[in-house]
Amino acid sequence: MPDTPVSRLHVTSSAFKQGEPIPRDHAMDGLNVNPNIAWSGAPPGVQSYLILMEDPDIPLPKWILPSWIHWVLYNIPPETANIPRDFLKEGDSACGATPGKTSFLNRRYSGPCPPFGTHRYYFKVYAIDILLDIPPAQATKRRLEKAMEGHVTAFGELMGRYARK
Repeated sequence: MPDTPVSRLHVTSSAFKQGEPIPRDHAMDGLNVNPNIAWSGAPPGVQSYLILMEDPDIPLPKWILPSWIHWVLYNIPPETANIPRDFLKEGDSACGATPGKTSFLNRRYSGPCPPFGTHRYYFKVYAIDILLDIPPAQATKRRLEKAMEGHVTAFGELMGRYARK
């Protein structure tokens, strides 16, 4: 995380609880639709939110690739903080926001697909005090983190696990 946030976001999903298995519907070997993600606790002044879904358990040295990015959604409207928990409904990939570039080189949700074993998947939510001015095709995790340096006002995450059957 690029900043020390002043607030902690509480991130939840009705699909799974912290540390529990992510249902197959949300994985690549299932329906491959995003789970709903909800958050609360944002401070005043939020201009946008950003969601990153990443797998830190990829079988590569961390100096080569620290994590595999499965979903990037940024410039999520600020009023989202006051919308019910099901705002990001299953299968909704845009919700008025901008999808960014994943490690799959696409701009959509790509669910869990570990090559072996059980992997952890972190859904990270950032509250930001600006809109991020990055073209979608260039909106990688690295570029977004650089752009939001000094602008993160709150952060929270939800971790789920997945293993192929």
